[in-house]
Amino acid sequence: MHNFTFGPVNSRRFGLSLGIDLSPLKKACNYDCLYCELQSAKPVKEIENPPSVKEIINEVKNTLSIHKSVEIITITSNGEPTLYPYLDELVDELNSIKQDKKLLILSNGSTVCDKSIKQTLEKIDFVKLSLDCASAKCFKKIDRPLKEINLKNIIKCMKGFKTTLIIEILLVKGINDKEEELKAINKVLQEIKPNRVDIGTIDRPPAYNVQKVKEERVIELSRFITNLPVSLIRKNTPIKKENFTKEEIYNLLSHRPQSQFDIDNFFSDKAKNNLEELYRDKKIEKNSIAGSIFYQNIDFWVK
Repeated sequence: MHNFTFGPVNSRRFGLSLGIDLSPLKKACNYDCLYCELQSAKPVKEIENPPSVKEIINEVKNTLSIHKSVEIITITSNGEPTLYPYLDELVDELNSIKQDKKLLILSNGSTVCDKSIKQTLEKIDFVKLSLDCASAKCFKKIDRPLKEINLKNIIKCMKGFKTTLIIEILLVKGINDKEEELKAINKVLQEIKPNRVDIGTIDRPPAYNVQKVKEERVIELSRFITNLPVSLIRKNTPIKKENFTKEEIYNLLSHRPQSQFDIDNFFSDKAKNNLEELYRDKKIEKNSIAGSIFYQNIDFWVK
């Protein structure tokens, strides 16, 4: 019986992942997000009766001995994982046993202004933080945090991460699905400079009566995120594929790298051939960013 680990599950954005739940018995989060797939609950500051590091590590070792093909170990929680009081010790232990696997944490980003927590996060290969809004009004409406949590401070403390940083934006119909909000988010993202931005909408039944944003609208809004690799969090594929010329592809990659998922689902066969020719001619390059493949111009980061 597994008390703390789950999976492995195949993540399109990260690979074959083994999950670790740091609050398996009860939701423990300092947010009460409208879109949360967990049951609504009053925000809290700590995890009640947290499991010991030894218990978690023993189970992780046992699971990894069975599932040897796991590519990534994901620290998560039935809530917010950075509320776990022994996170630093746990991360050190996981790093000592992970071998060739990567370590990922999924956090709402609320605690990054705590220097000790940020230092712990920087020991993790991939840090994924949420940023659904750039305005305090929108933030409080969607994420419903504890009163003392300040969005402006969070954004400031998201800057200067010394590890691979991924920012996730989750769109909710009628709240943060407006162009002005995405432009505001893009403005702060240019300051934060994450390695990757993931953008999507509600995928599972939410805690509150809110609705997802239509797929076409998610695609439209994603285009307001500029000069950064953007990955669309989505299940369906678009109907129309584009016959991009080499020049159009090069111009596109000058403004925003395209993920392998984008290539597979937005590019026609002809466009894919053009992309491949540009790659063979060393006009563009292909890189892996936190497990996702992106095509970009060779000088994209030199700006």
